[in-house]
Amino acid sequence: MKALLVTGPVGVGKTTVAEAIGDRLAETQVPHAVIDLDWLSSCRPSPADDPFHLALQLRNLRAVARNYAEVGVQRIVLAGVVESFAAREEYAEAVGAKLNVCRLKADLPVLRERLAARHHDEPDLRWHLNRAEELTALFASSWIEDFVVDAGQPVADVAQDAIMGWLVAERSPTRTAASG
Repeated sequence: MKALLVTGPVGVGKTTVAEAIGDRLAETQVPHAVIDLDWLSSCRPSPADDPFHLALQLRNLRAVARNYAEVGVQRIVLAGVVESFAAREEYAEAVGAKLNVCRLKADLPVLRERLAARHHDEPDLRWHLNRAEELTALFASSWIEDFVVDAGQPVADVAQDAIMGWLVAERSPTRTAASG
């Protein structure tokens, strides 16, 4: 099994692009699954030392990935935020497959516009705007990904670029914190 994690800041279109990649895989009849990682950790309250419920998300991902592998899934496309090489390695271990990471990138004004359209509640919008800025800065300096795709273009083009990047990255050695 092979896996692609589509990451990036809040509002960049991770889930939308992952679903579009899944559509392309379906067109070519590749057995696959698309997983929005947020849904694997969507419960409240979160532990104080794990505000995004990463431990629960990884535990659930292990079980879900194993179930997909048992029914013949060959590729898994994940959508979610990966903030460090350590987390990247945990996702790879949880999926039990070579994991490539695609970071989607968009300018902050684009992210702000998307988030404003999606979140109408002021406190919720403010949190998402702050998180988008925080993650944009983190990704600009961390290089967790194997490749970057411009998310300011039409979704079909973003998905196609991500697939092409994935094919190239699959042929490359697996990145680790030591090789990063």
